[in-house]
Amino acid sequence: MRRADRLFQIVQYLRGRRLTTAAQLADWLEVSQRTVYRDIQDLERTGVPIEGEAGVGYRLRPEFDLPPLMFSYAEVEALVAGARMIGSWGSPQLKQAAELALAKIAAALPEPRRIEMERTRLYALSGAAPAVGDVLDTLRHVIDGRVVTLLDYKDAAGQPSTRHVWPLGLYFWGSTWTLAAWCELRKDFRNFRLDRIAGAYSTERLFPDEAGRRLEDFVRAMRSEQRE
Repeated sequence: MRRADRLFQIVQYLRGRRLTTAAQLADWLEVSQRTVYRDIQDLERTGVPIEGEAGVGYRLRPEFDLPPLMFSYAEVEALVAGARMIGSWGSPQLKQAAELALAKIAAALPEPRRIEMERTRLYALSGAAPAVGDVLDTLRHVIDGRVVTLLDYKDAAGQPSTRHVWPLGLYFWGSTWTLAAWCELRKDFRNFRLDRIAGAYSTERLFPDEAGRRLEDFVRAMRSEQRE
């Protein structure tokens, strides 16, 4: 990677995050932390308003902005492929949002890149995953609002149950979506397949941001189970 490109990428990483460490930048850019420190100093000398320090992290001051971004061909392909995957395997609301986002990106691209975007030959077939659109949209909203949710659920044997859960996150596994949640009935974390959820209903009861029952706690618990 050319040094100018690396400096530009550092700015992009910093502008999209509240705090970024030199170790993270070194990992993403595949360079040493010493190189990152030197690049940060050079950016500061050119007037880029970077705040922070070595060992703590860096961020851009909010008033800093750049002209509209230019995308490489690979980046354009990735955006189009991602939008098509969401359209095929996501929900109606996500599909519409992805299409609008692509339209905005296309409007900002120079003509050669816009033509490349239209010619991208990466597709996602909708038959690869069960249709879970309405449930997916409901769960997206209750996750954002931290709302306790009532699930009508069937297990792998087809046995129905009703669960009150704290919805934490959604995962797509290539063939199905799952909901990561804290189950009030089991008093533990559970994964629920969306194609086995007959209904998801907001209770309008909020759940707390409680240590031990957050998404990061769920991830740690799942990793611990995998190691056992």
